[in-house]
Amino acid sequence: MAMKNTLDVLMSRLRMKQLQLLIALDDHKSLHKAAGAMAMTQSAASKALAELESMLEAPLFERAKTGLIPNPFGRYVVRYARVLAADLSSLCQEVAQIRAGTGGRLPVGTIMGAVPGVVAPIVNEMHAKHPDLAVEIVEDTSANMLVMLDDGRVDLVIGRASVSDQPTKYHYQPLTDEPLSVVVGRDHPNANGREIGFADLTPLRWVTYPTYMPMSALLERELDLAGLPMPANPISTASPLITVTLLQQSPDLVSILPTSVARLFEAHGMLRILPIPMKSKSQTYGIVTRKGGALSPAAQALLRHADRTGRPEATQTRACSMTGE
Repeated sequence: MAMKNTLDVLMSRLRMKQLQLLIALDDHKSLHKAAGAMAMTQSAASKALAELESMLEAPLFERAKTGLIPNPFGRYVVRYARVLAADLSSLCQEVAQIRAGTGGRLPVGTIMGAVPGVVAPIVNEMHAKHPDLAVEIVEDTSANMLVMLDDGRVDLVIGRASVSDQPTKYHYQPLTDEPLSVVVGRDHPNANGREIGFADLTPLRWVTYPTYMPMSALLERELDLAGLPMPANPISTASPLITVTLLQQSPDLVSILPTSVARLFEAHGMLRILPIPMKSKSQTYGIVTRKGGALSPAAQALLRHADRTGRPEATQTRACSMTGE
């Protein structure tokens, strides 16, 4: 109980000026010199020290030949005072950087298909211009990330506001389409570039996605249009890394991935994109922010970068009539 009472007293009465005085006393070993460094009168400094000792219910300094030195209690308090002062200094520096748009932390949510063509170029460009800025990237479905946006866990989302039951509560800036491609491992037999259909994939086993992911609904729709049922006994995963790893190690598996992601892995010889056209219309994704919320300078800078980086992708991928998340 005594500890709680002491904490309550400190939280309600402790002032940073008192902690600064402790640091000055530790540095100068003299109440007179410490008061001068703090631009205080000696009597005011003595009163501030007495108040702090009263709050902690213990003396903090003792007189020695070399002047005032902290006793064992005082050494602990001075150490924490220095830690708090350093943290406050860092806080002020980060706030100044955030105001200038050059530092701080920027948590961003993104759908998988936006990573190669939009997110990665933006982050690389922002890192080059703002090396003190810490960027945190969360990859998930649009629905899950809108919850994070509402809770303040991400500052903005690169995805879709249309999946929300209240899409009008967000600002939405469209960027580009997210086509999907049918993919197989690099050792899959060559299709010789000829156009094939979903029926040709019947001998293969599908790597699918959980029903809460939009790509699952898309695959079901495409198979239905082809007159085929959903695959029996598929391998299901929410992870694109697991999908790529499985496909790479077995020529008897097939899956779908955002075309931008599929092209990235195909360029590195890890996957092959099959020439299977999809009939579903391509959907658009963009930048989603909260209405009524003030964006940090870093988030505003990302919006500017996205407006330059994201839009060209639309002309590159629109020709692929596939859809995504």
